[in-house]
Amino acid sequence: MSAGLVSGLLSVLLPTSPLAPLPSHLPDALPDALTRLLAALSNGFVPSLGWALLHFVWQGALVGCATAVLLVALRNAKPERRYAVACLALLLCVAWPAVNFVTMLLDDRDVATARALPLASAPAAVLRDAVGLLAWLQRQLDWIVGAWAACAAAFGLRMALGLVWVGRASHGRAAAAHGAEERVWQTRLARLAARCGIDRDVRLRIVDSLASPVTAGCWRPIVLVPAALVTGMPPQLLEALLAHELGHVRRHDYLVNLVQTVIEALLFYHPAVWWISRRIRHEREQIADDFAARRLGEPRRLARALSELERLQFSSHHLAQAAAGGDLMARIRRLVRPDPQALDWRAAIPVLGLVLACAASAHVLATRDSPAVRTAGLTRSAVADFSSCSKPHYPQADIAASHEGTVTLNFRVDASGLVTDSTILQSSGYASMDEAARAALHRCRFAPALRNGQPVATWHPVQYVWTLA
Repeated sequence: MSAGLVSGLLSVLLPTSPLAPLPSHLPDALPDALTRLLAALSNGFVPSLGWALLHFVWQGALVGCATAVLLVALRNAKPERRYAVACLALLLCVAWPAVNFVTMLLDDRDVATARALPLASAPAAVLRDAVGLLAWLQRQLDWIVGAWAACAAAFGLRMALGLVWVGRASHGRAAAAHGAEERVWQTRLARLAARCGIDRDVRLRIVDSLASPVTAGCWRPIVLVPAALVTGMPPQLLEALLAHELGHVRRHDYLVNLVQTVIEALLFYHPAVWWISRRIRHEREQIADDFAARRLGEPRRLARALSELERLQFSSHHLAQAAAGGDLMARIRRLVRPDPQALDWRAAIPVLGLVLACAASAHVLATRDSPAVRTAGLTRSAVADFSSCSKPHYPQADIAASHEGTVTLNFRVDASGLVTDSTILQSSGYASMDEAARAALHRCRFAPALRNGQPVATWHPVQYVWTLA
């Protein structure tokens, strides 16, 4: 990426005058309001972010499972379709936890909005174990978010160093030994770009420290060509590789790849993200192969050029688009003999593993709305005022059958003390008695829970004993 592009991005992302004073006509109460707002956000920011990251464990597994199924179904479709599916899946991997994070932050509570998942029935011992684990996670959210931030920063630094390397390689002066060759290949690249319908100026630079051609830049694209290929590869084969790189230029793949790298840095801990991102790069290379084969009219010529690259060391600069990306042998076979792909049932093994991981993570995190977790961090739990609600009526059929039991109910109490939702944590064994208790106690008033002296919405468990004595 050029220095002009980097400075342009910084000028958009950063304010031009960060120290500019506030307008003098703003009311004096505004600083206090901003202070309260920042304090409220800081109290909920870390828990909301932490639970969003934890919930993405099962969400990412679910996205990975769905993506794997779709890609298998589209195995004989054009690579553009598989590429679009993989890109949408990667964007969903960002959007889903982002929506969860914003929702939890705006709700000003430490519980995730995962109650849309049904509470799975489980033995009491299993439920207690899950509650203990989730309560422990609640207490470790600061460490979880801190570790995530540190690792994401390390990946961001790696990305920044890659951009610096690309910028230096793009703007460095050509070596004296490559000056004449660079001018010759610049002319050939310009003619080839015109044949490919690219109206932008595409620069070329010969670099000693590469093993494969690399495309960098979006608005001012440049193709970095290894000096070893210029001197050791037949010109017609190198021209085929340049046509492949122009396919990346035509589709603005460099910009898409930068977005990929940012997502990888943010969601580095989930293997589904890396798998989807790898599939995106694989399909992208196939699209560029098809583009070059159509423009050259000789798919075998590009296949021969790729076979020459197989003997070289692959480039490690993933921030740029390289002709050696993906599985070279698979790409060569596809160009030479594009046969339909048979369904390989072995691909179902990792999908099954993702499904099991998704189910296990969803079950554990879905029970996070339990009493031990919800009361973490509260200075006072919600208190029920049983005088405000009527006593549940014993169902006549259960009286006649001498049914007795204890039902554990769970009520969501908002900041005003009203019950807005309820669930059954543990049944008495009789559905009619459970529903009778929930219907009556749902109308109770509560003294809301307090966090830092402020009333907040929370969940509160209530146990009701049915007895005929």
